Amino acid sequence: MPPLCTRLRSVCFLTVSLIAATLPNLVIAQDRSVLHSLFTDHMVLQRDAQTPIWGWVEPNQTVTVSIAEKTAKATADAEGHWSTKIEPLSAGGPHTLKVVASGNGESSSQSISDVLVGDVWICSGQSNMEWPLAASNHAEAEIAKANIPELRLFTVPKRIAGQPVETTKSTWKVCTPSNVPRFSAVGYFFGRDLHQQLNVPIGLIHTSWGGTVAEAWTSEEGLRKMHDFDASLESLKQSVALGNLSDKKHREAIQKWWQENDPGSAANWQNANTETDQWKTAQLPAEFEQYGVSRFDGVVWFQKAVELPKSINGETASISLGSIDDQDTTWINGQWVGENDQWNVDRNYKIPAGILKEGRNVITIRVLDTGGEGGFFGQPEAMSLAIDGNERVSLAGDWKIHQGPAVSQMKPIPQRLHQNPNVVTVLYNGMIAPLVPYAIKGAIWYQGESNAGRAAQYRELLPTMIGDWRNRFEVGKFPFLIVQLANFMAVQQQPVEPGWADLREAQSMTAKNDDKVGLAVAIDIGEANDIHPRNKQDVGHRLMLAALGIGYDQKIVYSGPEFDSVEYRDGQALVKFKHVGAGLVAKGDKLKGFAIAGDDKTFVWADAAVSGDTVIVSSPGVTKPTAVRYNWANNPIGNFYNAEGLPAIPFRTDVE
Repeated sequence: MPPLCTRLRSVCFLTVSLIAATLPNLVIAQDRSVLHSLFTDHMVLQRDAQTPIWGWVEPNQTVTVSIAEKTAKATADAEGHWSTKIEPLSAGGPHTLKVVASGNGESSSQSISDVLVGDVWICSGQSNMEWPLAASNHAEAEIAKANIPELRLFTVPKRIAGQPVETTKSTWKVCTPSNVPRFSAVGYFFGRDLHQQLNVPIGLIHTSWGGTVAEAWTSEEGLRKMHDFDASLESLKQSVALGNLSDKKHREAIQKWWQENDPGSAANWQNANTETDQWKTAQLPAEFEQYGVSRFDGVVWFQKAVELPKSINGETASISLGSIDDQDTTWINGQWVGENDQWNVDRNYKIPAGILKEGRNVITIRVLDTGGEGGFFGQPEAMSLAIDGNERVSLAGDWKIHQGPAVSQMKPIPQRLHQNPNVVTVLYNGMIAPLVPYAIKGAIWYQGESNAGRAAQYRELLPTMIGDWRNRFEVGKFPFLIVQLANFMAVQQQPVEPGWADLREAQSMTAKNDDKVGLAVAIDIGEANDIHPRNKQDVGHRLMLAALGIGYDQKIVYSGPEFDSVEYRDGQALVKFKHVGAGLVAKGDKLKGFAIAGDDKTFVWADAAVSGDTVIVSSPGVTKPTAVRYNWANNPIGNFYNAEGLPAIPFRTDVE
């Protein structure tokens, strides 16, 4: 099976050009009340900052807000929206927040009780941030002791929107064993440890969605600063203007897209009489790379002829193909029998009576891979024809294949908005915009798996998203803490060029170039066979350390060793590090995970030894080294730490 992460990121290409019938409800219907839906009992307000308070009353009414002996006033506009700011509050509570509106012969009011003042953090990203405490290590024991009155939890419901929305439906909850099991485990452990260190109330706003890309979490204005997503943004705009389309019209649009973007579809290669003599032959099931379609995102056609020994007209039949990454459309004898656009779903299609026949039957499959590995990922026994529920004909083995156009040559595929959380801006619109401009201390971010196929782009995209959020929340250059991707997949036996190492580098570059961006390294606490490591305790703790060092300016060791400089001398590489702490150490007998190369750029494993704040790296086979790498792999073997127990940040000196 391919790495889960690369299949997750495959959805990144899909952009919207049509809109579902539910779209108006997503972008228009707003639940407006005297106070915005973020203001509920048990909430936490940000300390030591001007605190925005807002909501809706009757047009032109006067609004008075009071809390902790501080008062502010506002006047509602013609649409009834009002906003004001409370002068900075000190940590503490509980308080009562009161709002009174009057004017036009009418009045209304709302009171919020058990309001604490402390630090508010947003917890966002994809599935590893979404991962609940109940499914993490030692869940039962952790939940039982999660009775922390000054830790408050708010979870933003999942919501896709074509335009920014104003409100969300949720409430603040006190952290108790009954309220915490479904909350983000990383968020909880971060908040718990931070509360223990600071002894002030902590509010956590959890807003995440598994398998999502960073561009979905960025606003249109933010993405416009890059040009990579211009076409996708225009497509989104057009879809909002189009409004509702029926299922029939949507199918017609998809068919038209195929005819315009794929020569095979235009030539009706699904027909049984398609000439395939010039096509290559491949053994299925297998991913693209195993039969010569290397590093390719796009369309590949497959065809196989099967001889059936008797007439089966009228009999019940089905075809099974295993899982296909990403999208398939399947025909038999030129007749459509099924399609699916989910990479992790086994294909099982019923075959209508009259399609199969005695003698030669031609199966044609069109596969569209939109990122990462593509192809067939089931077991050989999963590929078969089942006739009358009993007889099975294996479909594993030789297939004719033909490579079609690459994704880069194709226009964005029409995709219903409500089905795809990876459309540009839709999660910002639905899950971040409703929070703005709530006063926050900072944000923690665990994401990247779904962007791993576009690591070079992520170098710009991630800081763009961070800057976008900072502009929106209007609290200045707030600390933004990144969880660097954990180790995952099989351990490489030789130095390689892995995709996840590039993404980790983009994350570390973002931190290196911004003094208020921190990095929590998780390279030693992942699991080879699970993209969702259960150890969320260490992730949360390392985020807390980064918060103390970067967000609160405490003079602590909050990072593992970080590459600083390298000097090549006498056949050795002298690599100097920052964040040494009480010293550089190897967990084990000697340092592992270092690789070295000369002018030929061929990396080999190297010997490495600590000398003060420097690691001396060498190899008998490389007499004139020019580059060094450490833990440059999907699942590396490195054991390099500082004495405080924090792992070194993976790096390479030959940065492209």
